[in-house]
Amino acid sequence: MTLFIMLIHTRIQSNFNFNADHQRLVGDAAKNQTASNPTNTIVYIYAKRLIGRKYSDSIIQNDIQLWPFKVLAGSDDKPEIIVKYKGEEKHLCAEEISSMVLKKMREIAENFLESPIENVVVTVPAYFNDSQRKATKDAGAIAGLNVMRIINEPTAAALAYGLQKRANCLEERNIFIFDLGGGTFDVSLLTIKNNVFVVKATAGDTHLGGEDLDNRIVKYFVDEFKRKHNKDISGNPKALRRLRTACERAKRTLSFDIEAAIDIDALYEGIDFNSSVTRAKFEQLNMDLFEKCMETVESCLTDAKMNKSSVDDVVLIGGSSRIPKVQELLQHFFNWKDLCVSINPDEAVAYGAAVKAALLCEGTKSSLDLVLQDVTPLSLGKSIRGDVMDIVIPRNTPIPVKKTKNYVTIEDNQSVISVRVYEGERLKANENNLLGLFDFAIPPAPRGHIPMKVCFSVDVDGILNVSAKEDTCGNKQDITIKNENGSLSTDEIERMIQEAENFKAEDMKFMKKVKAMNALDDYLYNMRKVMKDDSVTSMLNPIDKIKINSAMMKGKRLIDGNKHKETFVFVDFLMELESIFESVLNKIQIGCSDEESDSDS
Repeated sequence: MTLFIMLIHTRIQSNFNFNADHQRLVGDAAKNQTASNPTNTIVYIYAKRLIGRKYSDSIIQNDIQLWPFKVLAGSDDKPEIIVKYKGEEKHLCAEEISSMVLKKMREIAENFLESPIENVVVTVPAYFNDSQRKATKDAGAIAGLNVMRIINEPTAAALAYGLQKRANCLEERNIFIFDLGGGTFDVSLLTIKNNVFVVKATAGDTHLGGEDLDNRIVKYFVDEFKRKHNKDISGNPKALRRLRTACERAKRTLSFDIEAAIDIDALYEGIDFNSSVTRAKFEQLNMDLFEKCMETVESCLTDAKMNKSSVDDVVLIGGSSRIPKVQELLQHFFNWKDLCVSINPDEAVAYGAAVKAALLCEGTKSSLDLVLQDVTPLSLGKSIRGDVMDIVIPRNTPIPVKKTKNYVTIEDNQSVISVRVYEGERLKANENNLLGLFDFAIPPAPRGHIPMKVCFSVDVDGILNVSAKEDTCGNKQDITIKNENGSLSTDEIERMIQEAENFKAEDMKFMKKVKAMNALDDYLYNMRKVMKDDSVTSMLNPIDKIKINSAMMKGKRLIDGNKHKETFVFVDFLMELESIFESVLNKIQIGCSDEESDSDS
C-alpha cells in the first residue's frame, strides 16, 4: 500500500541555524541560537517569501532590508541566501530551505509511524502563483519525496471543518475560510453538499501575515529606543533579533490581555530596554493591514458573486486569526455572525491535507466518498498586439482545466510568432507575472492567413502547461513551457539532492561524535564519584591514584577542547580509560581477596 503523509511545509514556523564551525541545526535547537548567531539563522517564513520569486522583485528588495542574513542575486536573478558553514560561504536557494523542512517533518512522521514515507501531499497558500507551486514541487524532489498533489491551504482547512462539523451534510452550506498565518493571507469561499467540496472563489496576499505585524511593532520600539537613548539599533542584527523575539511574544500576549511588557536586559551597548505596548496601540500600528484583509474578504465574495448574508459559516485558521481586532472586523463584516473557532487553527490545514492524502492512497478504504474541486487563483493568458493581456483562463476557474484559443498572424510574411505567457489581473501584459515565453516558427504568408491554436492546461496541482500548434501545410508543432521563471532544472535538483544527502551525512557524523562525547563524559562523572569514596581511595596506592587522576584530567581536556576532534578520538580514549580504571579496580579486588584468605587461615 502506498503511504501518504501530510507535510505542511508552508505553515511550519521553523528555524535553521548553520553553526559556522561544525553543525546545522533545525527547529527549536536553531531557535535557541537565533540571538547569538542571527546572520546564520534563517526563519522559514523569510525563505517562504523568497520561493518562486526573482531577486529584483520590489517586494523582495523591501524584505531583505529587515532580515539579518544576506540575500544575493544568483543565476537567472534567483535569490540566494548566504550563510557561513564550516568556515565556508554557502549559497542556498529557498527550495533547499523548504526541502530541509520537509525532511525534518518526514523524519518526525517516520518515527511516529515506524514506516518509511515516499509519497506526500503538500499544502501551499491559495495565492501561490505557478512558479511558486513549481518551486514547491522542486523542494519536495530535493527532499527525496514524491509530491503527489499540491492543494491550497484554505481548501484543506475546509475539508477538516467539513468532516468534523458537517459530515454527510445533505443541505448546501457556504463556508468562508479566513486564513491569516505567519507569512501569508488567504481566503476561500466553498460550497459543501453531500461531501462534495466546490471552491467558488479564492483571494489573498502571499506577503501579508504575522511577520508584517511584528515588523510594525519592531519599528515602533526601534524609534522609541532612539528617542530615549539617542542610539539607533537598526544596524545591529543581534539587538534587532532580541527585540523581534520580545515583540512576537508581546503580540501573542495582546491576544488575551490589554497590555504587554517589553523587558530586555542590555539590549544595545549595555543599555536595558523597558517599555510596554497596549492593545490599542498595536491595533493603531496595524489597522491598515487589518483593513486590507477585509478588502480581500470583500473581493472574494464579489468574485464568487455571492452576498455575505449567504455565508453560513466563517472558519478562522492561522495563528494571526486569534488577534481580537481581526475577529471584531470580520464579525462586523458578516453582520455579527458567530465565528467558528472550535477547530484548532494550527492543525486544521494538516488535518484536511491528511484526509486528501488518504483519499489518494491506493488500497485505503475511506468512510467518506469526498469530491474536491479547487480553482485557479490568478488569471492566465498571453500578450497580444499593444502589450494587452489576453486572458485564456480567468481566475477562479475550476481545475483541472484545459482551454484553447485561436490566434492569427498580424503582419505580412511573418515567420515567427512570439508567445509570452503571463498570470495576473492587470490589463497591460508586462505589469503581470511573466511565466515563460517561446518563439513559434511558421511559414511566411499574408497577414491573418496562418491560424495558430494556443492551449492552456492547468493540472490538479494548479501548475500550468502551455502548448502551441498550427496545421497549415500539414505542419504541426507542439511546444510546452517547462522550467521557466527560475524553476530548477533537473541537473540543479540532482545537485541539491546530493547536497541534502551530504548534510544528512554530516548531521549523522556530528550525532555520533556527540554520543561518543556524552559516553566519555558520563564515564568520567562515574569515575569522579568513585574517587570521592574514601573506602575506595584508601585502598589505592599513590601510583594508581596519579594514573587515574591524570587520565581523568586528560579526558576533561579532551571534552572541553572537542572543536576539531574526530569521533574515534573520544571512542578510543573511552576504551583506554575503561581499561585503566578496570585494571586498578581488579587490583583492589585481588587485594581484598588475599586479605580475606589470610584472615581465614
